[in-house]
Amino acid sequence: MSQLKSQLRLAKRRRIRARLSGTAARPRLSVFRSLTRLSVQLIDDAAGKTIVAADTREAKAKLSVDGAKKLGMLLAKKASEKGITVAVFDRGGYKYHGRIKALAEAAREGGLKF
Repeated sequence: MSQLKSQLRLAKRRRIRARLSGTAARPRLSVFRSLTRLSVQLIDDAAGKTIVAADTREAKAKLSVDGAKKLGMLLAKKASEKGITVAVFDRGGYKYHGRIKALAEAAREGGLKF
């Protein structure tokens, strides 16, 4: 059952990525959720480079909704230091719920627009 679930998520992720693309002016905010951590990146797909990256270990946060909020605020702070205010949100096939939603809302509160 879990293999089918992961295959469905990956198929959803491919469909999302087919429509989204990041540029230097408006990078893609990519989210990855594992069993031990949450990591996010601001990616310029045109150049194929990661502009800003952060994860829960760097934010000294636990893998929880509160940890996702800390991570979102850290990402927004790092992005503003690089001069980035606008991004495209790529949830990576995960539901916009719980940790993913908390991360997105915290990044918005930190000044990132998407």
